[in-house]
Amino acid sequence: MVKILAIDDDEAILELIKVNLELSGYTCITASDPYRGYAILKQEDITLIILDVMMPEVDGYSLAMKIRQNKETKDIPIIMLTALGALDDKLKGFNSGVDDYLTKPFEIEELKARVLALLNRVKKAPESTRVKELLTAGDITLIPESYTVRILDKETKLTPIEFEILSVLMQHNSTMVSSKTLLKEVWGYNDNEDVDTIRVHIRHLRAKVDKISEYKNKYIETIYGGGYRLMPNGVNVNNTK
Repeated sequence: MVKILAIDDDEAILELIKVNLELSGYTCITASDPYRGYAILKQEDITLIILDVMMPEVDGYSLAMKIRQNKETKDIPIIMLTALGALDDKLKGFNSGVDDYLTKPFEIEELKARVLALLNRVKKAPESTRVKELLTAGDITLIPESYTVRILDKETKLTPIEFEILSVLMQHNSTMVSSKTLLKEVWGYNDNEDVDTIRVHIRHLRAKVDKISEYKNKYIETIYGGGYRLMPNGVNVNNTK
């Protein structure tokens, strides 16, 4: 059973979220303050969290970091809700450990679509749709059971969305993948309007890949105005501009 926790100090928004998610077949628990929300996390088997940023006493960024630091809650996916829509605000949210970001005011259908897409990313999709085998391209191997990427002899853990992005890039066999394609294949969106989310996740993914390759090789290329391309065998950074 999918159990979603919504934390927001706006009771009207909580009611809107709860009614619509429960009409979609989910169980939704609400909390109007961060302390109550964190207490529920320790009591209930929560599948996904919807978390507001602007709350009194403890903001959403701080609560997200606290959730990620607790070994019992660190892997629960988080969608952040906020009226702050600038790229720097999104980056702060992702640095706090959130998985997706929705700017207020939002359409409830978009929230439901993002909930479903994120549940798919964390293996709540039907068994037949899940990646079960190792995926290898050049120096890079993805290990789906642990959301791990291995480059040559070093490994690092990815978030579910970072894992899916890298998987899509690998499956396109060194050809450019447009932002629109990534939004469709990773998030399930049919438009090209949320490119900031892609940029932030690519930035985090590239930083992890660069770190385990010891900053010697470049593996993810940005095609400006187009999208992204994976270079499976890497390109020596000393030979790139």
